Amino acid sequence: MAVATVIALLYFGRPLLLPIVLSVFLFYALDPVVDRLQSWRVPRSVASMAVVLLVLGGVSAGATAMWPQFEAVITRIPEATTKLRTSMRDTRSGPPGASALKKMQDAADALDKAAAENAAEPVTAPGTVRVEVTEPWRVSDLLWSGGMGMLGLVGQGMSVLFLTIFLLVEDDTFKRKLVRRMETMGSKRVTVKILNDVSRQIERFIWVQAATSAGVAVVTGLGLWWLGVEQPAVWGVFAGLMNLVPYFGPVIVTVVVGAVAFLQFGTIGQAGLVAGMTIVITTLEGNFITPQLLSRAASLNLVATFVSIAFWSWIWGVAGMLLAMPMLMAFKVMCDHIEGWDAAGEFIGSEAPPDSPAPSAASG
Repeated sequence: MAVATVIALLYFGRPLLLPIVLSVFLFYALDPVVDRLQSWRVPRSVASMAVVLLVLGGVSAGATAMWPQFEAVITRIPEATTKLRTSMRDTRSGPPGASALKKMQDAADALDKAAAENAAEPVTAPGTVRVEVTEPWRVSDLLWSGGMGMLGLVGQGMSVLFLTIFLLVEDDTFKRKLVRRMETMGSKRVTVKILNDVSRQIERFIWVQAATSAGVAVVTGLGLWWLGVEQPAVWGVFAGLMNLVPYFGPVIVTVVVGAVAFLQFGTIGQAGLVAGMTIVITTLEGNFITPQLLSRAASLNLVATFVSIAFWSWIWGVAGMLLAMPMLMAFKVMCDHIEGWDAAGEFIGSEAPPDSPAPSAASG
């Protein structure tokens, strides 16, 4: 019952919890910069506001510079949908047995027809006339719903902005309050060490993830530009964001970018070349670059990673999918440093326990 209650709170409390989680991770990412400015005798409140506003200005400037490409992608979505529908219709009208897609579509049509023929007619009283009322579609409804959604998004963004500033300003205050609750000087020293180790490892993980994702975005964008794909910056940013999601992210990027290339060039060969380039980039990053930047203590096993992505995607949607790995890593770091939680940290990690015997074949 306790586990079910926590899951329900996470699911229904997304509007409140998601900005808090985002603010915490932004705090860990920006705290080293604020600490450096504070060491240069800059007041912490001024340094916190300056760093957050600088990041906000950089993101706004980048979004403004890339907006023409984003607008071009959005404008071409109806055209791409029509082209894809035409391509599928041409495939279905080909010779019998030409493709598996045609067979699957024919089977689906047959099932739909059989279900329609066997469906029972609705029972109506004699003299009853069925009336269907349809309301006219109004542009004002669409603008109102879209405006309310944008208003909620802006509100959550402002919450993240101010909460991040407050966390950066009150960093040392929280630590002092927590340490003051310890009874002995020895326990105080252990608490300070745990807090410092957790902060250092989480900060390193977030910075490595941010740096590798930015690298993937830049390299993918340049590669797509070299191959002649339209709006390469948009798809580069998309690849960088999906790089935060292990295993699933590269697959999504490959499928989406390959489909975009096919709709643009119209050939399987060119689409395969573009998709292959994205696979090479993500493979090099995931298997060689990131493992070199992260310590072995930060490695996570495949089962825990898969379950974490599936769970947080169900709970918080796309945002949960992007935050699944940082949250799992933060949980592992805390398990490694808090007494009594080491078993959970050992289960999440990819390394075998040092005292476990090596597996051997059973002798008959």
